[in-house]
Amino acid sequence: MKKQTVIISIVLVSFAALGFNAYDNVYLKINQNIDIFGRVYKEIVNNYVDEVDPEKFMRSGIEGMLETLDPYTVFMAGREEDDIDLLTHGQYGGVGISIGVRDGVITVLAPTEGYSAFKQGVKAGDKIIEVDGVAITTMNPDSVRFKVRGEPGTTVRMIIEREGEKKPIEFTLVREEIQVNNVSYSGFITNNVGYIRLDRFSRRAGEEVRQAIKELKAKGDLKGIVLDLRDNPGGLLEAAVEIVSKFAPKGSTIVTTRGRKGVEERTYKVEEEPIAADLPLAIVMNKNSASASEIVAGAVQDLDRGIIVGTRSFGKGLVQTVIPLNYSASMKITTARYYIPSGRSIQEIDYLHKNKDGVFAITPDSLKREFRTLRGRIVKELGGLSPDSTVEDVRRSDYYVELMRKAMFFKFATTFVSKHPDYGGDVTVTADVMKEFEQYLNDQKFEFVEPAEKKLTDLRDQMKKEKYSSTSVSGIETLITQIHSEKKNAFFRYNDEIKYELSEELNSRYNGEKGRARIALTYDVQAQTAASLLLDKMAYEGMLKLKK
Repeated sequence: MKKQTVIISIVLVSFAALGFNAYDNVYLKINQNIDIFGRVYKEIVNNYVDEVDPEKFMRSGIEGMLETLDPYTVFMAGREEDDIDLLTHGQYGGVGISIGVRDGVITVLAPTEGYSAFKQGVKAGDKIIEVDGVAITTMNPDSVRFKVRGEPGTTVRMIIEREGEKKPIEFTLVREEIQVNNVSYSGFITNNVGYIRLDRFSRRAGEEVRQAIKELKAKGDLKGIVLDLRDNPGGLLEAAVEIVSKFAPKGSTIVTTRGRKGVEERTYKVEEEPIAADLPLAIVMNKNSASASEIVAGAVQDLDRGIIVGTRSFGKGLVQTVIPLNYSASMKITTARYYIPSGRSIQEIDYLHKNKDGVFAITPDSLKREFRTLRGRIVKELGGLSPDSTVEDVRRSDYYVELMRKAMFFKFATTFVSKHPDYGGDVTVTADVMKEFEQYLNDQKFEFVEPAEKKLTDLRDQMKKEKYSSTSVSGIETLITQIHSEKKNAFFRYNDEIKYELSEELNSRYNGEKGRARIALTYDVQAQTAASLLLDKMAYEGMLKLKK
């Protein structure tokens, strides 16, 4: 009762300070509509002709309301709370495996080094058939994750099938506190240019980046750093501030957040001496770099502290706050917009305004305002961040995409490892390995429809339907036959990208995900371009200068 009194007193003081009349009408409407909503809810649950699940029905009502806002304002309960824990703390209770579906079976994609599953011998490619005595053949990956995760110190019994083993293998795994790394890989690209891959922004992100920089410095004459934020969807704003603070001068403004009321404005500055103040810096980003990633990249660009390489970012300039609710539920609600040092917002979509076709409003480039970086370079608001050097990612062939979609590289690697369990060092994809993979595709009866083949087949069928002459139809069928013949050469036409992916997948099996990352860097056009720009002092400085 005492706690309630305190809360009510605070509300009354707030009303007195801000003027009760300004809120009177709003709170009257809130109370009226809550009364109506509650009445509708009770009437339906109690009197509808069929039985209604009260919890499910209420959840539908909540989600219906939130759909009128932005997609980042969401209600969370149950398992979704675990996702918030992972986001904020970067940890969960589990055995250290990532799983997915391969050929309709829940399969281990990768064990995490240092944790129970890895230490006890669970391998990528293992098919999970039972967890704690429950067959999981009909479960989806989320349900299996929920069963495998739990309180650290408890055990989980898992039965798997492994290629090359005649009988299923049983493991009793001990759940541990799994620390999910924000920095998934750090090393050198070439000529003493360091590389740091940042996958998320949880509480430890800033410290992990600091440690990565220290280790790179200790290994040699560090000439620059490539910070990779591609496909990083963001996370904690405070983590983004910490990461910028490793590079930007002390006292620099990083980001300002503004809520609905003017008093809800906050500016974040660099409050420490940066560990990499003078090192040339390039940030690599793409269309999936969002939120906290854009705060980091935007601050670096606006402060002229480094360059951005890659493609335009996602364009999320909104800040969310997690608010605890009753009964183990919570709500993530958009409470502010953020503005990077030049004063611009990079938000792409206006979620509260739609055009006549019901599509969310997007400001055209011609109407976007111009802002200035610290050195006076022109940058524009809204629509994400534009890179200083645009480098498109390599477009993969449809043949490669189909191989990935059907998990052919993954499944072949599982077979390869069962045949060569003690392969040492880095795996070199030789001509013999390529032949072995080609034979594997034949054995698996892998089929691929060429885009040209599909278009011609559709055209032929349409021509037949519209009663074109047999001569015309025959001409199209001749082309289709030629394509069928050419399809036999598809493996050789796309030889290079097949070899690259095989190299990554096989090295990940013998040397872990760090082995995959190291190999992938050698073929990475965007990261390699960023590194070369850092080594070219004239080009690097030229991008940061005001164009006269």
